[in-house]
Formats: sequence, C-alpha cells, structure tokens
Amino acid sequence: MSSPTTLPPVPSLLSADDETIKSVLDMLFEPSADLHALAVPAIRENSPSPSYELLIKHVGDLMFHLAGSSTSPDVRANLHGILGSHPRLGEKKVDSAQSRAEQAHLNASGGSGNKEEETAKLKALNEEYEARFPGLRYVVFVNGRSRPVVMQNMRERIDRGDIRAEEREAIQAMVDIALDRAKKLHTTN
Repeated sequence: MSSPTTLPPVPSLLSADDETIKSVLDMLFEPSADLHALAVPAIRENSPSPSYELLIKHVGDLMFHLAGSSTSPDVRANLHGILGSHPRLGEKKVDSAQSRAEQAHLNASGGSGNKEEETAKLKALNEEYEARFPGLRYVVFVNGRSRPVVMQNMRERIDRGDIRAEEREAIQAMVDIALDRAKKLHTTN
C-alpha cells in the first residue's frame, strides 16, 4: 500500500479513525507502534491542534515527558522503540519515502574522501553508537549538512556517553525532522 504524499487538514483528525491518525504520525515521524500507543490517545483526548507545528510539538512534549518521567525498564523500552524507529544513517534499505529522500541527500553530499570509505566509516559509527547506547539509534536532523559533518556529530555524541542526553537529542531531532516533513508534505494547516 502506498503512503499518501500530503497530510489531511489538522481539524479533520478530530473525527478521523485511528488508522488515519497512525498514518499521519508515520509520515511525520516514522512507523512505530510505541509512538502510536503514546500519541493516538493523546490526540483523541485533546482536540487537535490548529496546526501541524503545534501537533508535532505536542507529540514531542509527550516523548520528552516519557524520557524524564521514569527509569522503569518498560518505559525506557517504549521510548527506545520510538527513537529506534528511524532508519540508520546510510542504510541502503529504508522503508519510509520521507527517510529515503532525506538519506538520498546525505548520501549525495559526501565529503572529499572516498565514498566507499565514508560508507564503511558511517556503518562502523552506527554499530559503535548502538553498542554504546543499547536500544537507541543515532537520530539527527541532517538539514543539508554533509556526511563528514554528521559523522563528526555522531563521534562527539558517542564520546559524550550520556544516554539521557542522547534520548533528549533524538527526541528533538525527531521533532525537527517532523516539522520539516510537515512543510514538505504541502499542508496548509
């Protein structure tokens, strides 16, 4: 089934079925059952925001609350399920159309070095990151930055070694990515 390329008007989410809300969340963030479980009831309980910007920030606030509210392994697993829904940077098989487009730009904006060498380095950094922060994936709003710049950011975050800071950075990156996606999906609301 192909995914829609535009978002429905935000007010229509009030009467939308759960599958429509999940589809919107999937387009803005990434497909994640954990995000659906967190956000769909919150969208249902509160009338939808007047704009996608406010809706995305509300979902971000839900994730930030989850990150700061508990050290329970179940809560952390749910949070990491959401944060881990983004594909690895540089991965060849990417499911969502939005991530494919974003990664295509990153893959095309390599530095001056050998592309295969950079690809191998990015793969190694992904593996090191995931070993350092079990249950997480490196998530960053690339926003036109080159591969070497992104890899330097990944190195700094690995070296910092603070999983709670990583959770917060990944949430903020997901919000920034979702805001950018909402603009690109040509919504008027």
